[in-house]
Amino acid sequence: MNGPNKEMSESNKEQHESRQVSQPISRFPVPPLGELPADIRERIEAVHEKAGFIPNVFLALAHRPDEFRAFFAYHDALMEKPGNLSLAEREMIVVATSAANQCQYCVIAHGAILRIRAKNPLVADQVALNYRKADISARQKAMLGFALKVTQQAYAIGEEDFATLAAHGFSEEDMWDIVSITAFFGMSNRLANVANMRANDEFYMLGR
Repeated sequence: MNGPNKEMSESNKEQHESRQVSQPISRFPVPPLGELPADIRERIEAVHEKAGFIPNVFLALAHRPDEFRAFFAYHDALMEKPGNLSLAEREMIVVATSAANQCQYCVIAHGAILRIRAKNPLVADQVALNYRKADISARQKAMLGFALKVTQQAYAIGEEDFATLAAHGFSEEDMWDIVSITAFFGMSNRLANVANMRANDEFYMLGR
């Protein structure tokens, strides 16, 4: 038993390494870590130490240092802040709207983060496919319905939409957060799609 299992493990490892080599993470240049500005390299190394791998978005955006800094500063301001929206709910918004924008990278990567933050191995798939059928609260469904309207019909947002959110306990600050997260990841989705950004294999099983 040990012999074949070991051979299979080595074969899987070789296939993984081959896949990583043959599939570029972006159609745009990806600079070597050693050539990056010190602050960007330090951030990437810190993420690597914490996660055990480097999410490809960090590498794919690193060839434009000023934009890298601005992107992740705004990302952190939206996604890591305390508030009435939980960290998991912020990730729900990303997953639902990224699915609507058909952004494979963001659905896979943020789906993994959502599973971890929600401590629920099922929720990301449910939210990505149809949040209305997901095992989430009525409050969260109202939040995602609003976010998807911002994604698809921002021009049609009116006071009745804000009233619906208010009825579920969302404050004006919460509403701004929902809009901002949706808008920011609308940009991110488009960058990732046009760059053909590839999600790390590691994301697929996180939080399962």
